[in-house]
Amino acid sequence: MAAGRVAEEVRAALAAAQDETAEPLERAEMLMEVAMGLQQRPKTPDQLNTAVELYEEALAICPGESRLLRARITARKATALHAMPEEGFGFLEQARAALDEAIPILREKGRPEELAEAEMNLGVVLQNLAGAHRVRITDAIAAYQRALRVFDKAKYPQEFAILQNNLATAFLSIPFTDRRAKMREALAVQAFEEGLKVINLVDHPSEYAMLQNNLGNALQYASSSHGLENNLRALDAYEQALKVRSRDRTPLEYANTIANKANCLWNLPDDPENPDAGNRANLLSARSCYAEAREIFMAHGERERARIVAEAVGQIEREMLTLPPAEATSGASGAGA
Repeated sequence: MAAGRVAEEVRAALAAAQDETAEPLERAEMLMEVAMGLQQRPKTPDQLNTAVELYEEALAICPGESRLLRARITARKATALHAMPEEGFGFLEQARAALDEAIPILREKGRPEELAEAEMNLGVVLQNLAGAHRVRITDAIAAYQRALRVFDKAKYPQEFAILQNNLATAFLSIPFTDRRAKMREALAVQAFEEGLKVINLVDHPSEYAMLQNNLGNALQYASSSHGLENNLRALDAYEQALKVRSRDRTPLEYANTIANKANCLWNLPDDPENPDAGNRANLLSARSCYAEAREIFMAHGERERARIVAEAVGQIEREMLTLPPAEATSGASGAGA
């Protein structure tokens, strides 16, 4: 929708909200719906700012005794705050406070599904804050687990899969400094696999690709004695993700996955049955994937990511110079993909 039409719709909503012939409850609900509509469109900072302003206007109009509606508006406002781009943590802290305010009321008066959605959103906010050591990651895990009491695999496969993905990434974000680290890695892999049991490529392509990509990462970097087996499984997971992610439709997601695939190929022998034969073909494939990822990252202004994969290309090229001459005859036909 064009920016002019968005502005016109917002002005109309604000004018209607000021119409004193309508009930305050109705006016507040209208503002909330317009704000939600803004969030569902392609999000820009201006649209998100406007959504937050509309939620605040709705709260100003909403009667104090309408506690459930106020909680719903507050929970929605939190999602807009969470999506706001920022260098610090001000919006995230505001989102956390809004959800902390809304959740007890939703627990008392709301539907189980909207409470679970708020808990899931709280988990995401807390996980982001935990990355900056502002809260405990275990608080985010607890919020996801509360949401799973409602969003089970039978009735809510999509939400269940997203929660399993979030749980897994939360487990993996805990520093591997104690003897339970391997257990958390195993729990993360299990969570990704649980999510993949309830969604499929056709009905939930985005979630399917996300889970497969993240499962590949978990397998590739697991501290396991089954490194080769895990890398082969990871490579298959990346290939599954690439059935959805393409350079045309989802360029940055595609670039992330082919860079992850390149990491995996770098460490794989060309012939898993004969690892001593070397991995020149897989090195060539990895270099090609890194180069394509760099091109995409540069085209989309992701300079830091482009720098990282460019360094990987350089390292591979230096490594290939050290390969024995006899191996150079093996060609590139054995690349695992």
